[in-house]
Amino acid sequence: MNIDWAALGSVFGVSLGATVALVGLFTLGIVGLSKRESASARGDSAALAVTGAYACFAACAAAVAYGIFIIVS
Repeated sequence: MNIDWAALGSVFGVSLGATVALVGLFTLGIVGLSKRESASARGDSAALAVTGAYACFAACAAAVAYGIFIIVS
């Protein structure tokens, strides 16, 4: 059996990068929603934070959908 270590390292690197990016986007979405909670407690508006949070969640959903598309096809 011959293992292509370069290909294995490449897959590992891309998987690690995609995982960190996806978790980072989701974390930014959670932070944006928490800004809404703190702003509503102060009586302010946090429309930009909420819009950014929804954009982050949409990007996460798109990445997951693309991954499922790649697996199925």
